[in-house]
Amino acid sequence: MNIGEASRRSGLPPKTIRYYEDVGLVRPARAANGYRDYGERDVHVLRFLQRSRSLGFSIDEARKLLALYGGEGSQRDEVRRLASRRLIEIDRKIEELQTLKRSLASLTQDCEKGRGPDCPILDEISGERIRLPTRLTGV
Repeated sequence: MNIGEASRRSGLPPKTIRYYEDVGLVRPARAANGYRDYGERDVHVLRFLQRSRSLGFSIDEARKLLALYGGEGSQRDEVRRLASRRLIEIDRKIEELQTLKRSLASLTQDCEKGRGPDCPILDEISGERIRLPTRLTGV
């Protein structure tokens, strides 16, 4: 099948499929005319990659998972380690986002309470808490 059909069946855009080929994650056969010729196994691999990426695994981690796919029990431990590391990273990102949310909520609240031309959000973004003269700001 051509890349369009592989795209339709895997749910990945052709550009992503070409990228996965460039980085060696999928290796379709080549037809006599030089075009890519994807098989059922390629589509299965593409779906595997799409799902692993949607779970937040990096390209390198997806490569490792793909190599471990279908392996024996000892490989299960490595898959579990990769997933555990991903969970730790997700927890870290969630905490980062919660901190960011609290900061932005506080700044938004300060902005609502404020009177005059000062904007605590812009002051925070600029990294300075100084008031520019109105002749410079036009306010």
